[in-house]
Amino acid sequence: MQRVRTKIFPNLWILRLGLAPLMLSGLLGCNNLSEYGINAIGVNVTAIGELKPQKNNNTPVYVQGKVERKVPLLEQQMYQIGDSTGKVWLLTNQKDWKLGDKVVFKGLPRYESIPISGAELGEFYLEEK
Repeated sequence: MQRVRTKIFPNLWILRLGLAPLMLSGLLGCNNLSEYGINAIGVNVTAIGELKPQKNNNTPVYVQGKVERKVPLLEQQMYQIGDSTGKVWLLTNQKDWKLGDKVVFKGLPRYESIPISGAELGEFYLEEK
């Protein structure tokens, strides 16, 4: 008596080829893509060195950089991030950023004037939008 083999999954290799890219894209989707030099989708990231302090500027900007310093405040946090072009302070409600984290931030440019003995010692920063 001859045994007949039935193929339950005749095209299993096609299924494997289709699932591999899908699984890989799913894994990358859970990661911070800025590690690979990829910014958030549709975001125009401004280099930190190109930011200009302007009064009453309500146009949000996106910056990307590495967290270098952290200053806890009462209800918010200040983080200093830097890229290859410069550094900027961020005022945000985020509390879970750690030193060395790579972040993309959307904020409004702000300038705090601090005149001392006729000298302007103000500071430029971005406030979370």
